[in-house]
Amino acid sequence: MSAIAKLMQAMLASFKDLIPIILVVSFFEIFVLHQAPAELGSILIGLVFIVLGLTFFVFGLEMGLFPIGESLAEALARKGSVFWLVIFSFSLGFGTTLAEPALTAVANEAAQVAANARAIEANEQAMSTYAMGLRITVAISVGLAILLGVVRILKGWPIHYLIIGGYIIVMILTSFAPANIIGIAYDSGGVTTSTITVPLVTALGVGLASVIKGRNPMLDGFGLIAFASLSPMIFVLIYGMVFLN
Repeated sequence: MSAIAKLMQAMLASFKDLIPIILVVSFFEIFVLHQAPAELGSILIGLVFIVLGLTFFVFGLEMGLFPIGESLAEALARKGSVFWLVIFSFSLGFGTTLAEPALTAVANEAAQVAANARAIEANEQAMSTYAMGLRITVAISVGLAILLGVVRILKGWPIHYLIIGGYIIVMILTSFAPANIIGIAYDSGGVTTSTITVPLVTALGVGLASVIKGRNPMLDGFGLIAFASLSPMIFVLIYGMVFLN
């Protein structure tokens, strides 16, 4: 019964999260465009599916991904093996990023645009190779970013110096990178931190900071997502400079 009650609470919370979007769309449809939404029935059914999807997704995070990330981080930290902790952090960042649906969509779209602009050959193999190259580049960058973030937690390094240094590198690389890769590079930082990566990486950082003596989960446990957003910009800019120049 408690699980059902929590599920209903999560469903209500998901509906509340959608209310601002519904109000904005309704306002423009009624007061700006002066028309009723087309296919209103389909839209309402879609909203129901969205509420259900968000509900089960959030519920699944709380029941599965967050506990898994925290327990693995705590177990590896207690084991005292920095080597395996570093391997795990890189593998987690690489694997979750490669599986991100948003990254796949952006990489495929980027390949299509590159083919239309004749930056690559306009055939299926060339576009597939280009998209997979982007995905692997971003996945490696996120893996290394999570690795760096874990080392930061272990060493207690100030996060702001690393972030500032990273953005300085981005600005320098932007000056030399091909113009047709810059926007993709910047967007890649956003799509990597999506539905799969964020829960596990956040749980990893919080779980690790919770068991290491002298670390505060609030101060040291967060920040891994910032690294995961920053590093793809650097690596994709370099990718463009190597393969598109």
